Amino acid sequence: MKSKNACIKLLALPLMGWLLLVSGQLQAAAPQGPAPDFALKTSGGENTRLSEHRGEVVMINFWASWCAPCRQEMPLLEELYTQYQPLGFTILGVNVEEDSSKALSMLEDIPVSFPIMLDTRSTVSKLYNVVAMPTSILVDRDGNMRYLHHGYKPGYEEQYQQQVRELIRE
Repeated sequence: MKSKNACIKLLALPLMGWLLLVSGQLQAAAPQGPAPDFALKTSGGENTRLSEHRGEVVMINFWASWCAPCRQEMPLLEELYTQYQPLGFTILGVNVEEDSSKALSMLEDIPVSFPIMLDTRSTVSKLYNVVAMPTSILVDRDGNMRYLHHGYKPGYEEQYQQQVRELIRE
């Protein structure tokens, strides 16, 4: 009987991952350990590394132009960035599409001032085990992952703001 239950649970995992991806509505979790370093080209063409932001509170936000919750969240992230950037906070927006022209087109309609990085081969999204769009990871000044958010629905930005303030004060 135990093996049957284990099989059912194992079969349910891919379905749960798919539901998470489609729903865009998950709460925060608490990841642990150092954030894996990575380097990507930005939308401006220069290479940027996560480690270059050591000493800042960083939100890594994985998104795609086809993702409705991502589009809804983007202007709110811009407000968060504008408000807390002078206090040592930054957002690294990581677009996960193979064709970055779609992302750049979206950014014409929804402009942001924080860096946009292009993960056209999904190397960084795989490194961070991204299973839902959007996914945001908050990294403290020492480079440790502190908060993980899968999905977005209205009101999550209040939680982001509370967590950013907490990490800035540390």
